[in-house]
Amino acid sequence: FLVGISALFTPYVEDALCVAASVKKFHPECQILLGGHHPSSLPISVMENKAVDFVLRGEGEVSMPRLARALKTGTDYASIPGIVFRNDDGTLQLNDPAVMIFTDHLPLPATHLINQHFYKRGAKGSAVITASRGCPMKCTYCAVGASSQVPYRRRSVTSVVKEIEMAVFRFNAGFIEFEDENLSLDKKWFLHLLNEIKHRFHGFGLELRAMNGLLPTSLDEALVCAMQAAGFKTLNLSLGSFSEAQLRRFNRPDVREAFDHVLVLAEKYGLNAVGYVIVGAPFQNAEDSLSDLIFIAQRRVLSGVSVFYPAPGSKDFELCSQLNILPDAFSLMRSSALPLSHTTTRMESITLLRLGRILNFIKLLNDKGVNIPDASMNNGLFWNLEDRMETGLKLLQMFLNDGKIRGITPEGDVFEHRISSELSKKFIQRLRGIHVRGTI
Repeated sequence: FLVGISALFTPYVEDALCVAASVKKFHPECQILLGGHHPSSLPISVMENKAVDFVLRGEGEVSMPRLARALKTGTDYASIPGIVFRNDDGTLQLNDPAVMIFTDHLPLPATHLINQHFYKRGAKGSAVITASRGCPMKCTYCAVGASSQVPYRRRSVTSVVKEIEMAVFRFNAGFIEFEDENLSLDKKWFLHLLNEIKHRFHGFGLELRAMNGLLPTSLDEALVCAMQAAGFKTLNLSLGSFSEAQLRRFNRPDVREAFDHVLVLAEKYGLNAVGYVIVGAPFQNAEDSLSDLIFIAQRRVLSGVSVFYPAPGSKDFELCSQLNILPDAFSLMRSSALPLSHTTTRMESITLLRLGRILNFIKLLNDKGVNIPDASMNNGLFWNLEDRMETGLKLLQMFLNDGKIRGITPEGDVFEHRISSELSKKFIQRLRGIHVRGTI
């Protein structure tokens, strides 16, 4: 029989290979294949594991049924798009990644096979939907843009709405997350989709979100108005950085003016906003990232700080390889492991991440009308752990006083986080010279 294992994310590929080895140990005659982004980008290293018989590169909906049929009937599988396998002499055959050109030709996902209990948001269910595939942009940190072998395609609006209908009417979904790389690039198509969702699901209280990020230059008033009417409550805006030099390094368009315009529209239509910035990328400067936070502080938007990680297949992954700054293990190529220490050190990266969260707490206080504590005040050392707001205010007061970022255990023990003191103190100094805006 055939066992398929998804290895979608590089940091967890070793886990996928362990699963493959375990299955092979108990069922040595079975055929094991790996698919997903990591095997698609680095098939040779995956095939070094003898438990793996095949890799399917690209979109598995194309190649998986054909491989299963070939194995069942004993026919040749060498021409299947995306397949990687060992020849009789031990060499590898690597076919180009499979691409599903006509995305509407396949049936809707078999979500009835998923235990929906694990994907609830409150009392209602949720669903993840991909309305388009690929992206025409060429951002250096991304592995699925125009520089990859994956073309940009959009599903028909009818197909997307049918999938939402299945989620809402069959599984009582109240939250739809669009997992597209760039949902709003095609204005005419996106506007059509939003209008169909609005009319089809009017009265259902459906909330929509696009957490992968929306390009600010792709949004105008007509789209923002339609997004609000269809069920969007938050605009997740993809920025990268506000540094012109860093935007060039990322090969990103200058979105600063468009970003401010979208924030004005978000406020007009009662939408929240999150601005995503990347820190810790190769040749990125911590001072520029600090300026990004100060830029966000002065605007009606939450900070979304993402620590850079090298994605196989991206230009920045190749750059990191050339610079010999890649982590020693795939498991370390994730944001939480602070994978790089280059022009921004790991200590600076974690400091920027924590400062972004502190900034969001200050914005929350502004929204609630709570006065920011005076750094010179001394309210004693008593901690009311049942009052999270009071605890947060005390920790913030201590931070503003000496620049040290602290946490507190459930037992009430206060501890210090390891950070870059220099960066932290610069942040406080620059905060004092500006007005920090809330998010409402």
